[in-house]
Order: sequence, then structure tokens, then C-alpha cells
Amino acid sequence: MIQSASWLAIPSDSDFSVHNLPYGIFSREGGAPGVGVAIGEWIIDLTAAAQLGLLTEWEGAVSVFEQSVLNDFIALGRPAWQRLRAILQQLLMDEESPLRAVADRVLVRQTEARMHLPVRIGDYTDFYSSLEHATNVGKLFRSDNPLMPNWKHLPVAYHGRASSVVVSGTPVHRPQGQILPAGAEVPVFSPTKALDYELELGFIIGKDSALGRPVTAAEAEEYLFGCVLVNDWSARDIQRWEYQPLGPFLSKNFATSISPWVVTLDALAPFRTKGPLQEPAPLPYLQTSGAFNFDLDLQVAIQPAEQPESTLCRTNARYLYWNVRQQLAHHTITGCNMKVGDLIATGTISGPDEGSNGCLLELTQGGTRPVALEGGEQRTYLLDGDEVVMRGYASGNGYRIGFGEVRGMILPAAELF
Repeated sequence: MIQSASWLAIPSDSDFSVHNLPYGIFSREGGAPGVGVAIGEWIIDLTAAAQLGLLTEWEGAVSVFEQSVLNDFIALGRPAWQRLRAILQQLLMDEESPLRAVADRVLVRQTEARMHLPVRIGDYTDFYSSLEHATNVGKLFRSDNPLMPNWKHLPVAYHGRASSVVVSGTPVHRPQGQILPAGAEVPVFSPTKALDYELELGFIIGKDSALGRPVTAAEAEEYLFGCVLVNDWSARDIQRWEYQPLGPFLSKNFATSISPWVVTLDALAPFRTKGPLQEPAPLPYLQTSGAFNFDLDLQVAIQPAEQPESTLCRTNARYLYWNVRQQLAHHTITGCNMKVGDLIATGTISGPDEGSNGCLLELTQGGTRPVALEGGEQRTYLLDGDEVVMRGYASGNGYRIGFGEVRGMILPAAELF
């Protein structure tokens, strides 16, 4: 089935419908990176489109399309983003579109392009916002009282490492560090034996906030540009030894993978939904009312080398207990300022149903219950050569709004000295 909304043939199961139009950074072979927009199997080269006079009705500076990150474009503000999106939709839907006449000079096949990290990330914060995930993990260590006393009062988070955020397709070396073997009293140095993925969403900050001035929950979305898929890789055995009393450090800082296309909040607007009931009621600065979660189907699959892909998780972003407005309001309540391009992630998104666990730690009960893969192998945690694939999309009436994929293959630990 082909969507009728555009003169360009777009399969109905494509993540990149004319209703989506996510932004990313791409390059052609031998060319410099620049801003593009995904549509079906293609990328609209915005630099080429501007040079050919297709964007004369857009009032923004076209020089932003020649940049190697989206930050300068994002800094133009929501009216500029919305105006460009509307112009592109018109160019794609008008049968007499001038874009159609020069499509061979403006459209690039995604299979012929290289994708780059879409934004320059100054800071990265990872939250812990799924009640199901927090409960499942808590039961592994505190079966009678899985949630910490603060969990339902504030969105728990840690400060991640922005320098190791990488775009989909970037291989990840197995990290190594201190691990405390079972029954031992002193640690050993070893590559992790408990490498895990975490299925998350990430939100890109679209507007600077002032130092010393909190962003309220009511105005939080004014500071958000769009959303990506996130794989927050985790070394569970390193994490168990290091996390007390200050939380994750080396177990999380070696890599975080994100999808290359940033889906705007405007594209996601039709898929807003209410989140779970919050009891007890949060403090006033965290209170929100309305549909601030998103109905997004999310999946995780593992593909070992020369083996078929195995889907291990199907869940939905609507289950998140703490929504992005609350996350940003809490993040800035002290006066912490945000910058364009900063990344805030949701934490692992798990659901209430069987098969909705967003990480192997939950799925395998802390590594005690291996899961079967399609090719006959089993996994408790990831092995070298495994590729993790995450996908996410919302379903409309005959179309999808999706993120594409975030992929990462595990390479052996780096040799020391």
C-alpha cells in the first residue's frame, strides 16, 4: 500500500511518512555533512533544495543547512521549524511541485548516505522514569520493598557522559573495569561479563534556559525540539560494584547510542496520551494534567553473528510514570540551565505485560534465567558479535511516525598496553 498524500511513492509501513519529516545530519560519498530530512526511502538535501530556490518562502538563514550538526538550525526556534516543515509537506504533496521537477538533484537514497550524530551534545542526563523497570530491578535486590522511598516523589536521574554518545551503527567495545566476583571480598579487573542494553527515548533540548531560572512543567515543551531512540549500554557487574553510594559511573560512560533522525514534537503531537496515575500526588512544581506521554510502540531485537534476528521486547512509551515535562522541570528546579542540543533520556522503558522488559537485567532475572534466541542459542547478557537493534513508531490512519533504527554491534574489549 502506497500513501496517497505525496507524489513520491512512500510505503505505508515506512517510518518516514509525509506526516513525520524528521531532521538529521547526512553526507554523500566524499561530501561534507549537512542537514537532511527523511521521507520514505529518501533524504531531502536541504542545502541543495535551498540552492535551487525551493525554500524561498522560509525566512530562516539557509546557511544552517550546511552545518555538521543541527544546533544552529534548532536555535532558530519553533516558528522556524514549523514553517520549514509546512513548506516541505506542501512540496511533497503538490502534484505540480517544483521539488518534483528537480527530485534527482535534491533527493538522496538513504542507502547511499552516511548518517552522523545529529546534534552537538553539551550535557546528557539519564532518568529512571519507568515504574515497571524500577520495580522489576528493585525486586532483584529488595524483594519486599523494591522501590526506594524517594522514587514516587521525584524523577531519579544521573549525569551521563556526553562525549561517548554515538550515532546508530557505531560499534561498541566491551568495557572493562573492576568487578566483585560472587563470594569474593576484593575486586578483580576484567572485561564485563554482564553487558546489557536499555531501551529508552531521548529528548533534544531546543532552547537555552537562563542560569538560576527553573523551567516550569507548564512551559517545559517550549524547550524541547524533538525525540530520538536511545540505547543506554550498561555493564551490570561493573555497576554492582561501583554504584554505592553515588550511582553509575564507568558502567554507563563507555557508550550511549542514539538514532540518527530527530522526530519533532510537532510530528508526535497526534500521539499524545495520558500517563499512569501518580500516587501520591507529586509536589506542586512537578504536577501536570493532560496528555504528556506518547503512544509509541517500541521493540528490541538481538542479532548474533550469522544468526537470525530475535525480538526480545515489545513495549510502549505510554507506560512511563514520569513524563518529559516533569523530568525537565525537576532537572532545572535548582536553576540548572539547559543548552540547545542537550540530551535528556527517559531511562529504560518497560511495561506491565510479559515480553515488555526493556533490558536483559529484567528479562533474565539478573542473569539467572537465559532467554532462547531464534537460531537456537541462549543469552543472559550480550556476547561479542551480537548486534542490538531498537525500533520505535506510532501508528496513524494509514501511516507511521517512526524513528528508523538504532543499531550497535559488540566488539571485543580493547587490548591494554
